[in-house]
Amino acid sequence: MKKTQKDLYTARLSKQIIDADLQPDVGVRGSIVNMFRTNHAALAGLIVILLIVLAAVFAPLVARQDPNALNLANMRKPPSAEHWFGTDDMGRDVFARVIYGGRLSLMIGFVPSVISLVLGTALGLMAGYMGRHVDALIMRLADVVLAFPSLLLAMVVMYTLGASILNMFIALSIINWAGTARVVRAQTLSLKQKEFVEAARSMGVGKFSIVFKHILPNCLPNLIVLFTLDIPGAIMWESSMSFLGVGDPNAASWGLMVSQGKSYAYMCPWLILAPGLAILVTVMAFNFLGDGLRDAIDPYMKT
Repeated sequence: MKKTQKDLYTARLSKQIIDADLQPDVGVRGSIVNMFRTNHAALAGLIVILLIVLAAVFAPLVARQDPNALNLANMRKPPSAEHWFGTDDMGRDVFARVIYGGRLSLMIGFVPSVISLVLGTALGLMAGYMGRHVDALIMRLADVVLAFPSLLLAMVVMYTLGASILNMFIALSIINWAGTARVVRAQTLSLKQKEFVEAARSMGVGKFSIVFKHILPNCLPNLIVLFTLDIPGAIMWESSMSFLGVGDPNAASWGLMVSQGKSYAYMCPWLILAPGLAILVTVMAFNFLGDGLRDAIDPYMKT
């Protein structure tokens, strides 16, 4: 199975970070600023993401048509001055549906990514710092999750719990937390042997404070990269499940629009091209941004 950019990044960090002599990076902000000055693809990705978010937030101002207004007299009309992206099989304006659908698609990208990031970070910190039986239990659970194909596991969760947005969040969170946990565990194993952690331990600082005040801040740069790579992955997984008929049929996301328009792919190609291009542009923008942040933050990309 083809590995995603996040999978490659996760594997490299998990394998190399234990033996690396990493010190707290005080120049992360400067590295990111310099990256945007030199990496035009990452800067373009950031601008596109901001434009997409603004369009979704201010959808009523961007879209002139009601996305749910039915007009059977205008069914499957091609793009025109009145309907920029044409109309669907119920006469609804496709441009308005793409703009409003961006709200749900972005939410599906952000919410599960935040949940899996928090869960994976917490379990990774526990496994790396506590070690022994806790480490073995958490890592074997992560291995079980990673052993299943992500799409198949998400579909099983959706079939079990039912098709809804909440269950979609749960499914996407389940398939993403394990990779984050492995990265955080690997970096925790390295950082807990550093002098500043040993000094804090010798001064009687508690485990909770050491983990969250000394180790976690040094994990944040890599977590930022993982987060930017998780978002497009979640959007793609939701689009795939919606296309296969597993998603919420009442949720007007880009993936569902592609699924609904596939029956008219030859007669009305705009029905799948518009939401499909929205998915493509959004995923590419996040990937460009994630690549830029990885180049600026990942020490192995600087050597």
